[in-house]
Amino acid sequence: MDENCIFCKIINKELPSTVLFEDSEALAFKDINPQAPAHVVIVPKKHYSDLFEVAEGDGIVAHLHFIAAKLARDLALSDTGFRLVMNCGEDGGQSVGHLHFHLLGGRSLGWPPG
Repeated sequence: MDENCIFCKIINKELPSTVLFEDSEALAFKDINPQAPAHVVIVPKKHYSDLFEVAEGDGIVAHLHFIAAKLARDLALSDTGFRLVMNCGEDGGQSVGHLHFHLLGGRSLGWPPG
């Protein structure tokens, strides 16, 4: 855990969040600044600054994808479509230095995204 990381503070229940999923490896919660009617942030409980810190053979990214699929079904996004986004680095739009996915849906999502 990184004591200065906002997502680590949410994982440790030091900051409030609306949790939609939790297990021993990950947490999913509603984004406080939603960009779509459904906007969920999915994070590993272990602190990784970004995708480059995930070692080969570490199954965390696959696990986060599994959670995203479960939540897409639970939130009825699987019928109409959704977007799963991982921003990497400043130019990629990553504003929190903790590996995470954004699950967005509930409206038509344009392309290109940025």
